[in-house]
Amino acid sequence: TWKRTYLQNLCKCSENEVLRQFVRHDSDTVTSLVLERSMNRVQLLGRVGQDPIMRQVEGKNPVTIFSLATNEMWRTGDSEVGQGGDISQKTTWHRISVFRPGLRDVTYQYVRKGSRIFVEGKIDYGEYTDKNNVRRQATTIIADNVIFLSDGSTRDKV
Repeated sequence: TWKRTYLQNLCKCSENEVLRQFVRHDSDTVTSLVLERSMNRVQLLGRVGQDPIMRQVEGKNPVTIFSLATNEMWRTGDSEVGQGGDISQKTTWHRISVFRPGLRDVTYQYVRKGSRIFVEGKIDYGEYTDKNNVRRQATTIIADNVIFLSDGSTRDKV
C-alpha cells in the first residue's frame, strides 16, 4: 500500500522490516492494530541563546543544557508579490538538553552564545516543582544530534 511505500522511504527500510514493525491482526468483524510505531522527531535550526551549562543531579548522568532561538518571518499587508507590507518576525526559544555522553561533552565544550547550530531530537513534556513549591510545566528538546554550522563570532546570514 501507499503507507508501506511511504514508511519504507521515510525510514529507508526493506519491505520485510516495515512488515515486522507494523503487525496487524485481522478478523471478520474487527480489524485492530496490535502493534503501532509512532514518531517523535524535532529538527531545529537557529542560534544559541547562552553558553551551555552542565548539570548533574545526584545519582544521574550529567546533562548539557542550552537555549536555541528560531525565527519565523512573514510579510503583512495586502500585497503578495514581493513589494509592500511590513515584515514581521517571531522568535521562539527552545530548551535543549543533551544526555548522550560524547555529544554532551562536545556540545558543552564547543557551543557558544550566538553559534548557529542544527539540532535533531525529540520533544519531551515534563513537570517540576520550583523553589517556591509551585508546580511548573517544562518543554524540552532531547538532542540526539547537534551539527555545528558556525561559532559565535561569525554572524553569517544563511
